This record gives sequence, C-alpha cells and structure tokens, in this order.
Amino acid sequence: MTDKHLLLVGASRGLGLGMAAEFVKRGWSVVGTVRGGARTELHDLADEHPGRIEVETLDVTNPDQITALRGRLSGRSFDILFHNAGIANANPRESAAEVSTEEFVRVLVTNALSPMRVIQGLQDLVPAHGLIGVMSSGQGSISNNERAGNDVYRASKAALSQLMRSYAARHAGAPRALVLVAPGWIRTALGGPDAPFGVEEAIPQVVDVLLSQRAKPGLEFLDREGHTVPW
Repeated sequence: MTDKHLLLVGASRGLGLGMAAEFVKRGWSVVGTVRGGARTELHDLADEHPGRIEVETLDVTNPDQITALRGRLSGRSFDILFHNAGIANANPRESAAEVSTEEFVRVLVTNALSPMRVIQGLQDLVPAHGLIGVMSSGQGSISNNERAGNDVYRASKAALSQLMRSYAARHAGAPRALVLVAPGWIRTALGGPDAPFGVEEAIPQVVDVLLSQRAKPGLEFLDREGHTVPW
C-alpha cells in the first residue's frame, strides 16, 4: 500500500488515463472515474495494477452522481483531487453566433460548471495541505487569443478560469494549493491526430508540475513546463 492518494475525475482515456498510469508508476494509488458502466482502458490498467487503481463511475454533469460518489468515498483522504473531464463542441469551426444554444450549454456545463460542482462536492476529501487541480487549456487565456477559432471551447475554459478565481478568493488564506493546467496540444480524441505531442511526452511533465505545486497555497494557471499562462 502507498500513502499517496489521487482522486482523478475523468480517467477513462487520453490525458486522464495517461495521468493514472504515470501516478501509479510514481508509487501513488489512484481512484479514477469513468462515465457510464462500459468497460474502459482504465479497467484494463486497474487489472495490471491490482490494489493500486480503483474505478468509480461518475457523470460530472449529474449533481446526484457527485453526491453519491462523495458518499462512497466517505472517510477517505486524497492528497490530490484532479478534474480532467472535458469536451469540445461537435464543430469547432462554428463561431459563438453560429453554434446552437443546446451545444453551447452542453460545452459550458461540462467544462466550466461541472468542475466547480465536483470540486465543491469533493473538496473535504482533500486535507488542508493537499492540492486541487483542473485540466484547462491555453485556449482559455484571454490575453493569448489573437487568432480566434474554437470559440465555444475557448469560452468554456475562460469561464472555468474565472470560476476558479472566485473559488480561490472565497478560500483566500487557506493553505491548499489550487492549479489550472494547460497541457498544450496533445494527440488525443479531443486534440486530434495532428497534435505535435503524444500523451507519453506530455503527461510526465503535467505530473511534475502538479507535484511541484504541492504545499504552495493559492491559485496558479500553469503550462506543462511550469510556466505561468496569462489569464
């Protein structure tokens, strides 16, 4: 058994799956969540590491499921809570004026509202000296937006940043570390096949950044090399 524990929300594939594997490699135990009851690659990874990875079910857009997960994990403590789950709109080339209201709401609820509900619902599983992190994107930087494109995804990540700033302000003076991570353009189902970096290249750097921020109170927006991303 290990004394280092990660609660990873959104771990069935891509960056989340890569994070689960990397943390286990570094001696951590992981509780990872997947959406729905189908078998995923996280289940396969758990079979490869008996006793080191637990798989939980969570649809982050369903508040009742967040409450239920909190109940199942009652009495446990996690050094890091990291929210990775996120989506892009079906047609990234649509401008904000062109996207349907339903699609806009779907992306904003999943990428901005749901992470905050998860954090609020599970925060007491993380001790005061622990870390809460969220996978964001450099596309959420308002200062760096000089090309447009991916309007809805950008908006959702910018909204996430604002909501995390509010969360940090409400907990000002607390010792807990808070981190938004921009991993860069990575070859995943979300990033697509043309991205310049693979999960195996990017995720060790992401994990390095998270571990380096432990015991550093306050909110940071960092890329995978640990550099500050402009808000």
